[in-house]
Amino acid sequence: MGATHTHHRTCSICEAMCGVVIEHRDGEVLSIKPDREDVLSRGHICPKAVALKDLHQDPDRLRQPMRRTASGWEPVSWDAAFAEIERRIGDVRRQHGHDAVAIYAGNPTVHNLGAMLGIGDFIRAVRTRNLYSATSVDQLPHMVASHAMFGHQFLLPVPDVDRTQLFVCIGGNPVASGGSIMGAPGFEKRVEALQARGGRFIVVDPRRTESAAIADEHLSIRPGTDVFLLLALLHEVFGSGRVSPGHLAQHVGGLDALREAVLRFDPAQLAERTGLPRERLVRLAQELCDEPRALVYGRVGACTQEFGGLVLWLIYCLNAVTGHLDREGGMMFAEPAVDLTRAYGSKGHHGKFRSRVRGLAEFGNELPVAALAEEILTEGEGRVRALITFAGNPVLSTPNGRQLDRALAGLEFMVSVDLYLNETTRHAHLILPPTSPLEHSHYDIALSGFAVRNVAKYSPPLFERPAGTKHDSEILAELTLRLGSEPGLARARARAKQAVPRMLGPDRVLDLMLRTGAYGAEYRGPLKLLASLPGLGALRKQLADPDRRPAGLSVRRLTESRHGVDLGPLRPNLLRRLATRDRRVQLAPPLHVQDLQRAAATLRAAPPPLVLIGRRHVRSNNSWLHNSQRLVKGKPRCTLLIHPDDAARRGIVDGAMVCVRSRVGEVRVAAELTGDIRPGVVSLPHGWGHDRDGIRLAVASQHAGVSLNDLVDDQRVDALTGTAVLNGTPVAVEATAAGP
Repeated sequence: MGATHTHHRTCSICEAMCGVVIEHRDGEVLSIKPDREDVLSRGHICPKAVALKDLHQDPDRLRQPMRRTASGWEPVSWDAAFAEIERRIGDVRRQHGHDAVAIYAGNPTVHNLGAMLGIGDFIRAVRTRNLYSATSVDQLPHMVASHAMFGHQFLLPVPDVDRTQLFVCIGGNPVASGGSIMGAPGFEKRVEALQARGGRFIVVDPRRTESAAIADEHLSIRPGTDVFLLLALLHEVFGSGRVSPGHLAQHVGGLDALREAVLRFDPAQLAERTGLPRERLVRLAQELCDEPRALVYGRVGACTQEFGGLVLWLIYCLNAVTGHLDREGGMMFAEPAVDLTRAYGSKGHHGKFRSRVRGLAEFGNELPVAALAEEILTEGEGRVRALITFAGNPVLSTPNGRQLDRALAGLEFMVSVDLYLNETTRHAHLILPPTSPLEHSHYDIALSGFAVRNVAKYSPPLFERPAGTKHDSEILAELTLRLGSEPGLARARARAKQAVPRMLGPDRVLDLMLRTGAYGAEYRGPLKLLASLPGLGALRKQLADPDRRPAGLSVRRLTESRHGVDLGPLRPNLLRRLATRDRRVQLAPPLHVQDLQRAAATLRAAPPPLVLIGRRHVRSNNSWLHNSQRLVKGKPRCTLLIHPDDAARRGIVDGAMVCVRSRVGEVRVAAELTGDIRPGVVSLPHGWGHDRDGIRLAVASQHAGVSLNDLVDDQRVDALTGTAVLNGTPVAVEATAAGP
């Protein structure tokens, strides 16, 4: 038996980016504990951290390429798998065009250094308009609002939670999530600190969530009416003459247009629609105006509703007109060591093209994933006939999962880059499994841009990868070379372009990005020589930025700094980073202002008798952690939360099986009666439904649950952004004597 070793790492499972200490011996993880000196998490971890061990050691995890045959799955060599992919994707493109191939990228992509560095070139090589991702079931309204108001899709404000005095949280549950577009590990302790310094935490949610349970106040709003809540707050701010944008006052545009649009609404009607007392909304608006350090934050529950695009825009506007945007204690902008607003080529665009069947607009070259199934199932020119999925399980995570299930079964060819044979990948003809998270290095390129403090943390691999395995970056690089469609000399040039980052690998590319970033090396030596080369004008400009604060960051320095490097608190920086044409914050983007008419048309509509919302749990993360016995054991969590009054009217008792029906499907699940949910609302957790045939998830299958998305209507999307309406689905619930 060998010696016991200690490894410091950043957990890559969720957005919190907690530091962990892993003890291991002879290739086996012995323990995972919190890193009390981590510069961001300071000793906090959640139960999900143990899944790093469970993922690595899971006997169900695939460790070599697999091919689906008439008699079942069989292992295949990497060369044979890549050759078959090149041939069959090529056949589809030659017969039906590039758009006959679709790509879906799942949420774990942003938690993977190699994937983040390689996915862009891969997408460009495939040259399809049928690009989909988890973005349009998650944060798309944030990105659309940021692009319209600030000029860049990745310029997303985050709460300065550690310095605020009033935190209003709409449709978020950061106690369970660790923060989302808010890297805030140990959020509960941060709230305790907020309350200890005399501040207040207010949660707006139809359910008394884990976050609402620790809040100073819980406002139980009707699902889908957040747009009217925000209009009511803005109406009071404008109507009382309390507009005060602070240091942004001379740098905002559209203030009069926003005022005019807001004041058209009747505040009494707005309050009535939300189900909240008008007096409380008036007082909340006044509190936001009175408190110098205050913020309004919205997340998934705010995004994934009928007016999600309007909700996030109005949240940004409310912070701006009350002086809480780009201000200490308000909504601020992180300055990460690797800045996507500089490193990513596109600032974003909206509506350059539309989906074939329904005409849904693209954003940033992506189409809404709610359109994927119909693009496969609907006959005609441009029909999707082949699909490549990367680290995603859209059958469980996107609307009308049963329909997508049927669609995938009819594809001519499908390949999945994934660790598991799951509800989606079971339809693939080939599955390419990457190495486990503990077998490759880690740096949060995307998520560091949403941390509540500027930090940089790098994790080298814990274990050597087994012979014959490939990292995500290597799989993407090979697919990029194989699927690059340029003929002759152009293809040779594309291969040459790929050769450099392929030879360097993710760590050396990251090193260059760190050294040339805001906290990198001084402008001298090799960097000066590199920046002098033709075609590197962007690098020269970045290195010459007068606001650079060289800190000598590099992969080597971060490796030596096992607890991470603290780069300081958030600071005002929006004015120098604005990317709009006139360098002003645009408060009244035309598309958003126009969409207010759609909201106004529904203001007087009677709410449905019963609507369905989602929920999350601290021991779960979407659909991919349910194969860990330690995370699923205990009391079943896939239950239907229902208010006792709603249950009594339907003859439902606690624990009884019920049938939940929507326009697109039905599920049978146990009812859990609770006063923690608003009457007229029921709730199912997201990511369950492991009851499909042909999956290889032994633990998850024993705790199958039901899929929320089997009830979510794929035809209901936010018209402004194309985001799927996952919350507020009209349903009927009735008792049933039948089992699940």
